[in-house]
Amino acid sequence: MSKAHLFTSFSLGNLVLPNRIVVAPMCQYSAEDGCMTDWHTLHLGHLALSGAGLLTIEASAVEAEGRITYGDVGIWSDECEAAMGQVVESIRRWSDIPLALQLAHAGRKASEEVPWKGREQILPGQEGGWQTVSSSPTPFQDGENPPVELDREDLARLRRSFAEAAQRAARLGMECVQVHSAHGYLLHQFLSPLSNQRSDEYGGSLENRLRFPLEVFEAVREAFPADRPVTVRVSGTDWVDGGWDIEQTVAYAQALEARGCAAIDVSSGGLSPRQQVNGGPSYQVPLARRVKEATSMPVMAVGLITEFEQAEAIVGTGDADLIALARGLLYNPRWPWHAAAHFGATVKAPNQYLRSQPRQHSGLFG
Repeated sequence: MSKAHLFTSFSLGNLVLPNRIVVAPMCQYSAEDGCMTDWHTLHLGHLALSGAGLLTIEASAVEAEGRITYGDVGIWSDECEAAMGQVVESIRRWSDIPLALQLAHAGRKASEEVPWKGREQILPGQEGGWQTVSSSPTPFQDGENPPVELDREDLARLRRSFAEAAQRAARLGMECVQVHSAHGYLLHQFLSPLSNQRSDEYGGSLENRLRFPLEVFEAVREAFPADRPVTVRVSGTDWVDGGWDIEQTVAYAQALEARGCAAIDVSSGGLSPRQQVNGGPSYQVPLARRVKEATSMPVMAVGLITEFEQAEAIVGTGDADLIALARGLLYNPRWPWHAAAHFGATVKAPNQYLRSQPRQHSGLFG
């Protein structure tokens, strides 16, 4: 049997991954004042033993007001950095999986209740709530408290916040950082004409709407060590007529590549409650394929990738270079082990678990 593409190594710049499986960032809404807790040690700890090639830590807010909820992880302070450092130290003690950190700001989609309590907006002045900000003073949902439009001084501060967060990530030993410009959060709010109604140099034309997200990327790229990769997550489409679409995504991807982006992670949606998503297995893969056709940098596909052969087909046909798993790994944290067994490949397991290797897969753990 020829070796499955899914279990061949892959390079993101100088970072060599043992396989093409990435643990996608997954918000846990379980931090305290932006600081990671024991839950994150448990959650990330077992994912670090999954056999994946890269583990991406959940969206971490570069400012307190950039959290989606009061339970979000932050990377804006010494206290946040120290708490994350304790979790990372625990992971490093038992796993050598490469770690990436997603840097984020929720913009107008901030100040929400945690999902299992309904996710409604929490108003400024109420417990757990604050005033949101965005590219324009238009709320995500009709009837919500509108965000405050960011002025030039605010934009300069935010660029510094992203850069400082990248420096903290470097001190924590992260092998990679990802800039979050998808899912309707702040940088996506600048990109999409549905949310960006500005009349200055940051709004209007595609060139202007790209300006602030590209400035943030440049600030992060300059602040993070040059020998470590910086990637970007994008929404390939808003799934709304007249909104952000795949051709604008291609233009953004090409501009990012010219600025040293190491890879692009193609998701979709999240900007508008009017979205009409054409869901289904691999529904976002055509978006990743279009970006891959138009650029030379690595592309990651994500979204309803659940089956082994499905994942292998995505990388084997060249639709994408990497696949990212989220909910599927929560349900089955050993998905990479089972995929390796299916394809007759090998995967790394901790010494403590070596005796769990099934008799019929005698070479699974190498």
